[in-house]
Amino acid sequence: MDKHVNGITAGESLPPIPAKRYFTIGEVGELCDVKPHVLRYWEQEFNQLKPQKRRGNRRYYQHHEVVLIRRIRELLYEEGFTISGARIRLGESSAQPASDSSLRDELEAVLQILSS
Repeated sequence: MDKHVNGITAGESLPPIPAKRYFTIGEVGELCDVKPHVLRYWEQEFNQLKPQKRRGNRRYYQHHEVVLIRRIRELLYEEGFTISGARIRLGESSAQPASDSSLRDELEAVLQILSS
C-alpha cells in the first residue's frame, strides 16, 4: 500500500474514540494522527474548533471536536482540499439538508411542467 503524507498507510483506519468527556491535545493527536502544532493551527483556521482552555492554557477537546478534527483531516489529507476549501465544505455540510429538499421541490415542479 502507498504511504500517505502523514505516515498513515492508505486504507489504514484511525483508532476508535474512547468514551471520555475531555481529551488532551496529545491524546487527540494520537487519535487523529495529527501533530499538536497542526491542531493549534487548525484552531485558528476553523471557527468550529474551540477546545476549552484550563490551567496554564492547556487545551481540552470534547468528543464532538475530535470527530470534527477527523473530518478536517479527511478533507485535507485524503480528499485534497485546501484549508479554505475544507472550511467551505464544513460550512456547507450543516446547510446541506435544506438545500437538498429545496432542490427536490424544484425538480418536482419541473417534472410537473414537463408532464403537462
